[in-house]
Amino acid sequence: MCGIVGIVGTKTVTDRLIDGLKRLEYRGYDSAGVAVLNGSGLKRARAKGKIASLVDVLSGAPIDGPAGIAHTRWATHGEPNVANAHPHFAGKVGVVHNGIIENYQDIRSELAGRNFTSETDTEVIAHLMDEGLKSGKSSREAFAWTLKKLRGAYALGLMVDDGMNEIFAARAGSPLAIGIGKGEMYLGSDALALAQLSRELVYLEEGDWAVLSPEGYEIYDENDEPVLRDVTVINAASASSDKGDYDHYMLKEIYEQPTSLNATLKNYVGRNEFGDIKDKIDFNEIDRLVLIACGTASYAGEVAKYWFEQYAGLAVDVDIASEFRYRSPVLSPNSLFIAISQSGETADTLAALRYCKEAGIKTAALVNVMTSTMAREADMAMPLNAGPEIGVASTKAFTSQLTALASLALMAAQQRGRLDASALRKQMANLNALSLLVSTALEQDVAIRKLAKDLSSSKHAFFLGRGAMVPIAFEGALKLKEISYIHAEGYAAGELKHGPIALIEKGTPVVVIAPHDELFEKTVSNMQEVAARGAKIFLFTDKEGHKEAAHMAHSAVALPTTDPFIAPIIQTIGVQLLAYHAAVALGTDVDQPRNLAKSVTVE
Repeated sequence: MCGIVGIVGTKTVTDRLIDGLKRLEYRGYDSAGVAVLNGSGLKRARAKGKIASLVDVLSGAPIDGPAGIAHTRWATHGEPNVANAHPHFAGKVGVVHNGIIENYQDIRSELAGRNFTSETDTEVIAHLMDEGLKSGKSSREAFAWTLKKLRGAYALGLMVDDGMNEIFAARAGSPLAIGIGKGEMYLGSDALALAQLSRELVYLEEGDWAVLSPEGYEIYDENDEPVLRDVTVINAASASSDKGDYDHYMLKEIYEQPTSLNATLKNYVGRNEFGDIKDKIDFNEIDRLVLIACGTASYAGEVAKYWFEQYAGLAVDVDIASEFRYRSPVLSPNSLFIAISQSGETADTLAALRYCKEAGIKTAALVNVMTSTMAREADMAMPLNAGPEIGVASTKAFTSQLTALASLALMAAQQRGRLDASALRKQMANLNALSLLVSTALEQDVAIRKLAKDLSSSKHAFFLGRGAMVPIAFEGALKLKEISYIHAEGYAAGELKHGPIALIEKGTPVVVIAPHDELFEKTVSNMQEVAARGAKIFLFTDKEGHKEAAHMAHSAVALPTTDPFIAPIIQTIGVQLLAYHAAVALGTDVDQPRNLAKSVTVE
């Protein structure tokens, strides 16, 4: 969630640290800070709010040096203010931290008498390290000792004013990478933080800690034994975060979907055959599929449940990762567990994956970052290839997740003998037509913008769908509330009469997602029910559905007519644009909505 950047070398670092923080703005944050080590000791600058506020502080009181650490904070312990902003100092120690120290209250009690100046859990790390140094331990001994005192999740960057010009790093539960340079070494919470500094990265593994100096780096495992970790070379595309001519990253990423979906398909479906992924999975050996994810990714799993069960006859469970392991789920040894995550670092999903691995269940990770922890720890990593997604509200990663899962469902249908050759070719052709169909759907942008402006004056909205459109209704409601701050709820249309219809009154916005499929008539009946109570209906459908039902709606948008198999992906474009334009009309921070972070790396 928070962001870390560190540089140790011989040249000044402050400007580059700030540039690295700017590349991490997409992660979400509410304060920022930087600390440098120079001949005068440790110096820091901190500010509440955006990085621009930190830049203003530095303009008034510059600090610089050959080593530094920087941080963007998403508040967990203590309100967002300067006192709680990182880096935190104690004695000769400065630290930045992503994660949560679960036993920080116990540590504060142990360190009674020390002067704590923040409400954060992080500050105890600096005090522990300083305590170790004052007891006579070397910096390395004190760091290893400090780590063994901590319980919880952390990615750490730490400096000591001991004349050694080093940065200490450690990870447990939160991702952290070392960047290799010439006469410099770098530290970052992800590749984007290091994009302009290094293409050679070393990802620390669980329990690792490291010491960085201008000459190189040393890594130790959780037992303090020296270890070697693989060097990963990242390409320029994977580290790109250019917004181009678009007003927001989210809009850029919505419009990138024709390209990103083609990139996803290359791993799964050709014109008439499946890609290399077919050699990694035999769905005949699986009696149950378990899809685990959080937020938007969980809705991709909910759509996939329809596909796998309808086309492949394979039983599917979809679980919210944050709850999965707490109910002691019953797992079949013949299950396949697929963790779905854009970043591959989502804390709850990663914990669920580890739970299944410990239970002996075969695991796979469907991720957009193939160097992520999930990709490295799962038995099998399956790529999305959607490219960097900077906007906090997921768009192209979601449709790439749907596309990959649809491909896997067809593969399962073929392997299990549930689709004949003709039907299989038809659906593979449908997947290969996605790029063109999404491009056509995007042509409705102007019409959707008008609809969104109308909707933006409302305080509440309902989203309705049936069948595979139910998860798209959930996703539409989530998108609207997370970036426009309009309260929205998604429902299966047939559930209206079981309670929610009590909230429908004159003028209540109801967004109906209803392509002209076998469930269309039933959805129209639900439209009539809310219309009779004065609801303002916004209909997303296709050409046939528009012809039959547009007269019932306040506004209606006809997206391309498609086979029901891929209709959820096409209808998604409509609700993405709806949320985006509603947020723009309201003037919210579209790419960095309040209180949200792109990658949720703490439970």
